[in-house]
Amino acid sequence: MQLGKVGIWSMVHLWADRPEVAADLEKLGFGTLWLGGSPSADLRIAETLLDATSTLKVATGIVNVWTSEAAEVAESYHRIAAKHPDRFLLGIGAGHKLFNTQYEKPYSKLVSYLDELDAAGVPTSGRALAALGPKVLTLSAERSAGAHPYFAPAEHTRQARQTLGDGPLLAPEVAVVVEPDRDVADRIIRQYTRMYLQLPNYTNNLLRLGYTEEDFADGGSDRLIGALIPQGVDNIVATVAAHQAAGADHVNLQVLTVDGSLDVEAFEALGNALT
Repeated sequence: MQLGKVGIWSMVHLWADRPEVAADLEKLGFGTLWLGGSPSADLRIAETLLDATSTLKVATGIVNVWTSEAAEVAESYHRIAAKHPDRFLLGIGAGHKLFNTQYEKPYSKLVSYLDELDAAGVPTSGRALAALGPKVLTLSAERSAGAHPYFAPAEHTRQARQTLGDGPLLAPEVAVVVEPDRDVADRIIRQYTRMYLQLPNYTNNLLRLGYTEEDFADGGSDRLIGALIPQGVDNIVATVAAHQAAGADHVNLQVLTVDGSLDVEAFEALGNALT
């Protein structure tokens, strides 16, 4: 499946009544729309957005393996794949310990979930894994189309490509701010980073990359934020290029806003600059 060079990543609940914006993304030249925030196992919103478009791919980023039964997800996958062949990618992942009381041995859970998807006939080429560390990156190369890292700089993309090898998909998410006012942009960024810098899977990954605990204080150091979240269209273009040069096949952009809403004007600006 060809995802295109650049896509958009947004929380799934924002798309419930906005299929026309998905059609706009298609016209702007974005290859894929990623649905974040643990889409439900019925995957109806993905189907609705595919119905509203003709070439745009839709991917989940990600379905949570603890809250969505593999059997129902597989059934939904087959329904969508039959209706929209080669346009849907099932991204799955283990979520976060802080948000899930069942969170135990996530690697084993991922393996058993993939086993269930295998048994239900979901093809390896039709799924991807949320992956940061070497062990899950390797699993993503062996048992899926590839990896969908989140909240990681271009240096992680370089190391992930070395782990994956040349063939598997590498599709990192990059949070971005188009807002031109530096003070407003900084508030948006730190509102976002404060949550993710409390999550051990992300901070452990950043520690492996050479960042320190001091980089995580007060919503992140200037060094860390500069590597993770570009502000302004020119910086966003440069960051996308850096991820691509590091080995990314596809970069999906999460446009951060003051109120968390879809920013159609930002999508237009990015589409004009990147596609």
